[in-house]
Amino acid sequence: VGRVETGILKPGMVVTFAPVNVTTEVKSVEMHHEALTEALPGDNVGFNVKNVSVKDIRRGNVAGDSRNDPPQEAAGFTSQVIILNHPGQISAGYAPVLDCHTAHIACKFAELKEKIDRRSGKKLEDNPKSLKSGDAAIVKL
Repeated sequence: VGRVETGILKPGMVVTFAPVNVTTEVKSVEMHHEALTEALPGDNVGFNVKNVSVKDIRRGNVAGDSRNDPPQEAAGFTSQVIILNHPGQISAGYAPVLDCHTAHIACKFAELKEKIDRRSGKKLEDNPKSLKSGDAAIVKL
């Protein structure tokens, strides 16, 4: 079961699940127990795949077209964050739990790259030592 974020999902497609790197063929796609010839962005669908156990994939995995830019796990990424309501200060090494769609994963702030103005996005400080509630920043996770 999942939501189509981009592209199209059709029976017969070969998909890869990330980050587990499992590749399989889509047998059927359905919405509200009715078979579909294709699912489009925004559709919440169920889809059956060949020879994959429920133990092989989990909530939060991403399925994508194996033949056209298949999904891959990211070792790290850079993000703009706003500290909304946090007691004390946050520094490099802090590991919040991030919620992305249905996945919940702890990610470590590897580096605080710059503190920025939350309204304009203009840089206020390079390599800040810490962040506090109300701060906006560019961080490497």
